[in-house]
Amino acid sequence: MPHFDYPCPDCRATTSLHDADCQFEGTPWVDVERAYVDIVSVLTGGPCDEETLRREAPGEWGALQQSALTRLKRDDRISEAKSGVLRLLTAEEFREEVSEPTREPMRTLFTYGSVPGCHDNAVFAMIAWYEMVGLSWPETRENVVNWIRETGTWDRGGFEEATPQELVEKKRHVYDAGYGWKEKATSAKRVIDRYRT
Repeated sequence: MPHFDYPCPDCRATTSLHDADCQFEGTPWVDVERAYVDIVSVLTGGPCDEETLRREAPGEWGALQQSALTRLKRDDRISEAKSGVLRLLTAEEFREEVSEPTREPMRTLFTYGSVPGCHDNAVFAMIAWYEMVGLSWPETRENVVNWIRETGTWDRGGFEEATPQELVEKKRHVYDAGYGWKEKATSAKRVIDRYRT
């Protein structure tokens, strides 16, 4: 099954298999990708407000384009100033922005680290998160190893591996397969919340 570079703006699928309730189920994938490319092509010319973006984007602006814009903002690919000006983030700005998850359940994992009873889910979720936001495997590995050390996760014990690097390397299949993070992160957050109370 082919995988696509841009996720569905509704369900985030990167294949032709959308979630059952996705509003873009059945939309040709070329149209999904074109919606993103049209937005990015205008913004590579420089920052502009949303009205200008809609006017200058090739083709007709509809629900698909609006959802793609919302997805790009939500995924921190586009920043919006208080004045309403939209701007593409540079690759470095994007990496910096997504290195620290700010929405739940990932924020809890990132802030407090993992605890015994959820290590597998937490490490899985962190790797899947960084893959989802577009970091390379070396960047993902470095971020997750640092997270394991800096949050005290490694000090809490419960690992069979000799080092954090070995642990993360054993989970590379998560990155390579492009698994989702949300279910694992939600499960890990429940355990972490119980541990903290």
